[in-house]
Formats: sequence, structure tokens, C-alpha cells
Amino acid sequence: MPDEPRWPESHSEQTDVFPAIRSDQPGPLPQPPPSPVAPMSAEQTTAFLAAQSESEDAKPKPSGGGRRRALIIGGAVVGVLAVLYAVDLLLSQGDVPRGVTVAGVDVGGMSREDAEQKLRTEIEPRLSKPLQVKAGDVSETVQPAAAGLTLDWRATLDKAGDQSWNPITRLTSLFTTEEVSVATSTDQRALQSTVDGLRAKVDRAPVEGTVTFQGAKPVAVQPKTGQTLDTGPAAQLLLDGWASGKPIDLPVQATPVKTTAEGVNAALEQIAKPAVSGPVIVRGEGKDARLEPAVIASALKFAPAEGGGLTPSLDNAKIVGALAPQLAPTEKPGRDAAVIFTAGRPGVQPSEDGRTVNWDPSLVPLPELLKKTDGRELRAQYAMKPPKVTTDQANQLGINEVIGEFTTGGFAADSGVNIRTVAARVNGAIVKPGETFSLNGFTGPRGTGQGYVEAGVISDGAPGREVGGGISQFATTLYNASYFAAMKDAGHKEHSYYISRYPAAREATVFQSHSGASLIDIKFTNDSPTGVAIQTVWTPSSITVKLWGTKRYTVESVPGPRTNPTDPQPKQGPPPPEKCSPSNGSPGFTTSDTRVLKDVASGAEVRRETRHVRYNPQPKIICGPPPPG
Repeated sequence: MPDEPRWPESHSEQTDVFPAIRSDQPGPLPQPPPSPVAPMSAEQTTAFLAAQSESEDAKPKPSGGGRRRALIIGGAVVGVLAVLYAVDLLLSQGDVPRGVTVAGVDVGGMSREDAEQKLRTEIEPRLSKPLQVKAGDVSETVQPAAAGLTLDWRATLDKAGDQSWNPITRLTSLFTTEEVSVATSTDQRALQSTVDGLRAKVDRAPVEGTVTFQGAKPVAVQPKTGQTLDTGPAAQLLLDGWASGKPIDLPVQATPVKTTAEGVNAALEQIAKPAVSGPVIVRGEGKDARLEPAVIASALKFAPAEGGGLTPSLDNAKIVGALAPQLAPTEKPGRDAAVIFTAGRPGVQPSEDGRTVNWDPSLVPLPELLKKTDGRELRAQYAMKPPKVTTDQANQLGINEVIGEFTTGGFAADSGVNIRTVAARVNGAIVKPGETFSLNGFTGPRGTGQGYVEAGVISDGAPGREVGGGISQFATTLYNASYFAAMKDAGHKEHSYYISRYPAAREATVFQSHSGASLIDIKFTNDSPTGVAIQTVWTPSSITVKLWGTKRYTVESVPGPRTNPTDPQPKQGPPPPEKCSPSNGSPGFTTSDTRVLKDVASGAEVRRETRHVRYNPQPKIICGPPPPG
């Protein structure tokens, strides 16, 4: 029988623990490492057994041999436990606690050097591979290095801690494992940049379900929930799980939609498809119109409804735009009362009522009709259309005398064509009390289709040509007529360069884009209690504009001095030379004009209005090659 083990007398003798323990295999047993918690000495063991004995003495004593048997069993258990503890100390001497895993790699009970080597062997290959991430329904990859993630091996093992000498901890470690997260050296800016890049791919606005049309073919658009990457938790999850090599699910915040796939499909089958199944016939008085499926498709829209469905609506303007030209022959146009000038005197041309299709009630049955695939007809309803200005209104406007007029001349023949065209359009226009007259708004686009021709203009100080050139002369003439008629200026703009045939600081220009959009306009407001009519008188050499109404004021113009002169500068003319018109230019200056209004009955001054204007110097245009230097 082997000798009993001898307990060491002190901590310094731990290297001799169990010197007499033998094994069937030759060679010395491994020694446990030093520890601040030393194994029990012989005295401690005796004290422990004595304490156990006292504890047993405190219990009800079994009689006779039962008590002795209990003492023997208790002592045996203590001895066995002590032996097992000692054996465990000998068999688990590594630096890393038993049961520890790092990123799924078991390094428990190993020395730090061995543990690091194993981690490098098994984890390092993962670190250079793209990391698979998923956020909502978006899958992406992340390059750890680009995300600023590198593994700190020493700090990782530091997090694992040291072997415990606590017998309870050692016992439980036989049956449990502890996962220790890796320690990462992080470039926060690179990590945030990576997360921001993921967000750009993950984030999307919610898409409501609807029905659209490809031509006349209805197409269902299924709803899609919106999502937003939760960047803070996402960055932490990347930091915690990147070394595992496993895909990472990143958190997203979902934005719900109102519609459902069932609701979209119901709208497709029950509304959209029947709506474009064929044309709709609109019966007019003496003529019919057809509303084709393509027009219906362009006018039919869907919006989310409660319960996940879709609510249809029709753009009646598109419907009317397609039907009105077809039914125009069935309508009778009306006519506003107008002021006509006979022998230089104004008279009233009577108004006439019109009869037109009343579209709003005519189209009321259309939404229900479009749900059907047969019997797709409706009847147009008509209504009388009264004139905007009736004969009685025109007679009561008080248009009986000239209240302001002005004449300009000196235009070229082509400019004269445009001036005559715009003058004919404006002649007889009525401006009721409180209304504002806009030249661009009244004439609309002024292109070749309206009878205007190409004529001279000044562009950036250089002569040029544009369709409608010369209209600014009519604008200046109209502005001065409204000026002397005491109309309220509602907006105008002077030329950038002074033109000598116009009064300084008392002239105007107009301009439209090639599409007819108004860019520079002249407007005036009739702030008198009576109406105003515009008369135009054109001759090949002049244009006169007269405003008729009831005179309230006499108007005087007081021109201001010209100050701050600026000399013209040379400017290269446009190529080719044959299209270039040289000029000496003209100086720029600042000036003003003051309008003085006096009561027509008493002659007393009512008010003064001063306008200051700065004219740019008109450059000296040079044609041909520029001079050296």
C-alpha cells in the first residue's frame, strides 16, 4: 500500500506537494503553480476535521455504531474531496482559466503563449475575409481593415483572466464554459464611416402600394416597408462580433406603410383593369366624343386608404383636355362687351352670352362608369356662359375722355410690324376699377405663330435680332400713357442702357422666354372708381397709346439731373463680321424722374412720386479681329 501523502508545512514548500504519490507510469508528476491561496496544511486539515466533528456533535447523536459509522463516512468524504482538489491543481496549471473560449475557440487551461498561438492559428484567417452583415432585407459585406478593426491579442487574453484557486469555481468550471469577447483596437472614424456607408445602402423611405400605368396597361406596385439602420447599436455589434467570422444581423427601425398587397391587388382587378378596358363615349349635342383608354390611364390616380386599400381619383383637367376639342363645335362662344373706337371716339360693342359644355356635372357619373366593361356612355350637359364684361357694365364704366396718352416714333420697318401686331391686340382692352393690366399676361406668347417677326434688339449692350423685337417701344409708350393717366405702377423695368428716343427714367422694356414665359413685364393698376379703356393708334412711323376714362388728376413729369457718368468700354462684337454692327457706345449715368399729381378740379398737389434709375454705359462694339493687346 502506498504511503499516505504528506501535507506541506508552509507556502514555500508547495513544490514538494504529494512527494510520495506514485503512478503506474514513470516520471515525476507536474507541480501546481504558486498561488496566493495555499492548500491546507496538516494543522488546517486537523482543524477542519475538528470543526466537522463539532458540527456533527451538535446534531442529534445516533446511537452506538451508527455514530461511529457517520464519522468514518464524513472523514472519508473530506479526504476524497481533498485528494480530488489536489489532483485538479496538478492537472490544470495553465494561465487561462478552464472552460474559457474566445470567438468560439477553446483556450481554457492553456498557457498564455499556447493560447495566443491557438487563437492566431484559428482566428487570424477570418480577420482578412469580408464580414457578412444583414440589415433588414439588405445583405452587404464589410472589410474589417477598412472598418478600422484590428485584434489586440494580449488584451484579449487579459480579458480571460487567470486560473482561480477557489475550489467552488474550479468545480463548476468542469461543467461550464465562458465565452470571452475579443479585444479590438478600433479606428472610430473608419468604423463610423463604414456604418454610414451601410446606412446609405440600407436606409430607404417607405413605398406605398399603388397602381400605375404603362401606356394603357395597369401595373401593381407592391407596398414596401421603409427601414433605417440603427447606427449606434450596429457599430457595437460590428465591434463585438467581427472576429467570430459569423454573419451579423444589424438592427433597423422599420417605417410602416398603410397599404397591403391584398389592397393593391383588389384595386388592380376591380378598378384599374375595368377602367381601361375600352373607350368611353360622351354624347354631345350633334356630335360625340371618345375618351380613349390611354387618356383614362393618364388621369386615373390611386392614394392609400384606411384598411390597406387604395382610393381612386380622376384628374378631370386631363379628361376635359381630351374631350373639349372634340365637342367644341357643339358650343357657342360668347363675347365680352368691348370698347371700340369710331372716328376717334369710344363706343361699346355689346356682349353676347355663350353656351358651353358644363364639364363638372357632366363628369360626375364617370368614376362609377369606369368600373364597368360595357355600357360605357355618358351625356354632356350644357350651360349658358355669361360674358365677363356685359354691355351694361361697359356702359357704366365712365369711359368718356382721354386721361393719358403718349407717342413714340423712329422704329425700323420690321420692328414696326411687331409694334402694329401688339397694338392691334391691346386696342380696346378694358381695365375695370381695381384690376391690374399686364402686357405679357394680356397678349400671351409673342412668337411667329402669333404674327410676330424677327427684328432688332439690344442684348448685353450689342445689337442683335429676336422674334418680337421692337415690343419694348410699345411697352415704353404704354407705360407713359398710364403714367400721365395717373395709373398706379404695378411693376416695370427700365432698359439696362439708355435709349435716346425715350425719356430718361420714364421708359420700360418687356421680355419673354422662347417658350412664352413672362420674364420682364409692364403692369399698372386702375385704382380709380371708373373703368379704363386702352386705345392704340399705329402709323408706319409712330405708335400712340391713349387711356380713356374719367380724369381725376393732371400729371406733371419733373426730370432729375444726370450724375455719376461712366464712359463706355470697348467690346468685341459677335461673329461672323457680316452680322456684327459696330457702335461708339454711350456713357452710363444716374438720373431720376418725379411724377407730380394734382387734383383736376382744384389744382392742388396731391402727391409726388420719385424714381431713381442707373443706366449702364453701352459698350463700344468692335467688329472684326480684336486689336493687339
